[in-house]
Amino acid sequence: MSLNLYLLRHGETEASFNGGYCGRMDPDLTPIGHEMAKDFAQAYRDHPFEAIYVSPMLRTRMTARPLCELAGVDMQLRDGLRELDFGDWEGKSPDQVNREHPLDYVRWLADAGWNAPTGGERGIDVARRALAVLDEIQQEHTSGDVLVVSHKATIRILTCALLGIDIGGYRDRIGISVASLAVMEFHDNGPRLARLGDRSHLREELRHRPGS
Repeated sequence: MSLNLYLLRHGETEASFNGGYCGRMDPDLTPIGHEMAKDFAQAYRDHPFEAIYVSPMLRTRMTARPLCELAGVDMQLRDGLRELDFGDWEGKSPDQVNREHPLDYVRWLADAGWNAPTGGERGIDVARRALAVLDEIQQEHTSGDVLVVSHKATIRILTCALLGIDIGGYRDRIGISVASLAVMEFHDNGPRLARLGDRSHLREELRHRPGS
């Protein structure tokens, strides 16, 4: 039996619905976001997760909490699962960033792996800390299913790193909607992406909710 990593992005926030960069900012979920978390909990309440690892941000903790309460499992918080730090871009729209930091913005768009948002964090730095958490998980759980609740950029970067995709293009290669699930299977010949963008656990009206 192999290890299966379930990667869940947090539910809707104001930033994910309206746009704008949100990394170290710590908003709660919207009322819709809380409903998304409840839907996931209902769908997976009987799933035999070996453990649940969660970014310490409020939006991820609130996404994991309904499932943890239903399943009677404690969430394990890990700083390495935090969202990418957008530095001076926090809370701003792409248009604002382009006006205020045009050179940094162009560099970041060209290669977000080795170029950071102004005063922020590079994709490779996120990969290092997220992969360190994955290494811990693999040491603790050699088989079974493990849930990780994290963020848009962090999950995209981790997915690229595991699949051998250039981290610099994570924004162009991997799509992760709010409250969507990706599943990575680990076999003898390496990781394999089994699911991406799965929102089947959400009720119909939430499944097609717009937002980034």
